Amino acid sequence: MPAHAPLVIGTDPLTPREVVAVARDGAPVTLSGEALAAIVASRKVVESLADDAEPHYGVSTGFGALAVRHIPVERRVQLQRSLVRSHAAGNGPEVEREVIRALMVLRLATLATGRTGVRTQTAVAYAEMLSAGITPVVREYGSLGCSGDLAPLAHCALALMGEGEVRDADGVLRPASEALAAAGIAPVELAEKEGLALINGTSGMLGMLLLASVDLHRLFATADLAAAMSVEALLGTDAVFAADLQALRPHPGQADSAANLRALLAGSAIMADHNTHATTRVQDAYSLRCAPQVHGAARDTLTHADTVAGWELAAAVDNPVVTADGRVESNGNFHGAPLGYVLDFLAIALADVASISERRTDRFLDVARNHGLPPFLADDPGVDSGHMIAQYTQAGIVSELKRLAAPASVDSIPSSAMQEDHVAMGWAAARKLRRAVDGLTRVVAIELLTAARALDLRAPLAPAPATGAARDRLRATVAGPGPDRWLAPEIEEAVRLVASGELLAAAESVTGPLR
Repeated sequence: MPAHAPLVIGTDPLTPREVVAVARDGAPVTLSGEALAAIVASRKVVESLADDAEPHYGVSTGFGALAVRHIPVERRVQLQRSLVRSHAAGNGPEVEREVIRALMVLRLATLATGRTGVRTQTAVAYAEMLSAGITPVVREYGSLGCSGDLAPLAHCALALMGEGEVRDADGVLRPASEALAAAGIAPVELAEKEGLALINGTSGMLGMLLLASVDLHRLFATADLAAAMSVEALLGTDAVFAADLQALRPHPGQADSAANLRALLAGSAIMADHNTHATTRVQDAYSLRCAPQVHGAARDTLTHADTVAGWELAAAVDNPVVTADGRVESNGNFHGAPLGYVLDFLAIALADVASISERRTDRFLDVARNHGLPPFLADDPGVDSGHMIAQYTQAGIVSELKRLAAPASVDSIPSSAMQEDHVAMGWAAARKLRRAVDGLTRVVAIELLTAARALDLRAPLAPAPATGAARDRLRATVAGPGPDRWLAPEIEEAVRLVASGELLAAAESVTGPLR
């Protein structure tokens, strides 16, 4: 992991940037004195109930449908151990390291609020595991989004107990006991309530939402860049992006997208030449003319998702929860519906942004619609196929994105003998959103690759300074028009430049930060 200043976790909510620093950049973590004091206070409440004749869920009872059984004091360590072992039932491929680290730091932040009743040594050991780069192996399937992400979090708790498998800081698969020992961390023997506190939360789905949000803020601006290059190279008009026209429909995202398009197209010699010649085209196709409306709606969807994520970052999700006045109360705050809805909503928006991108790409390849460019942008049409099959790749991804847009959050399969009779499927919504983000990245990259080739073919007319800068950055590693070459590596390089933000940065070196 790269060197990074430690993140001090207190009782206040983490910011998205802080979560990403831990998840992606490997930042170590530590607990503030205020957090440790809050943990001590809530632990005293839990311990005061240990010998109470009245049953308290998770302290002196079983779990889920087994909550009716009172557990004697001498069996409660085994109760917590059994809870974690049985719930660590995930299956399928390993979940990505950044997702697990996001999940863990968000769970630790909840422990730090003093609302869960864990002991300080448990929270500190969890922090030490994160700081040492020990990443529990979490599997794809297992969470129903109620009570939060039980199975994924249970795999992390299992590692804290010194059981199961982990990846060390170098990514090597090791037994948890071995990795903890190498890092000087003693396995934790969980006490009353601690098993529940470690596994009852929406941490996984929230972590994936935050990671997706960071990527999408960059990706939506990059989609504007791709649209600008396409409008320019297809001899479209920027008049429809005028601020006064956009203000007639005052959606914030639409205004931002249109402003980006205006900035990106400013000073285009291609557009200046086109505007001086008479044309029989009264207006451009929807995929060009309506880019701000589609990209803007996706932006507004992301703004709503960010709002929901902010509310969830401020939450202390556990069941039961230790209240500020010292009560231990059961609740339903672990239900993942609020996150599931926005995760699904974003997948819908991504599918549509990808769809309009693919339509712009397709226009370049058809001589009936590309306004003087060669068929498929081929060097020697018939001998060469140009970007014909690149659009096939785009179309295949767009079709997949449409399938991923089917909402997970409308599904529910009852569990735990009908005690958990309505579940959220938020984890599944988050998993498919991650795939959707990757798919949109690839679709936008192919549009950029195709639009750059078309801009080259408009020579000697020059593109706008901003779109030209993006084209030139691509040309630093991907050659321009010519006879057919092995196309897959060029597509993959374009994907890398989009995902890293390098193409967007090239355009912004001219325009300044885009919205």
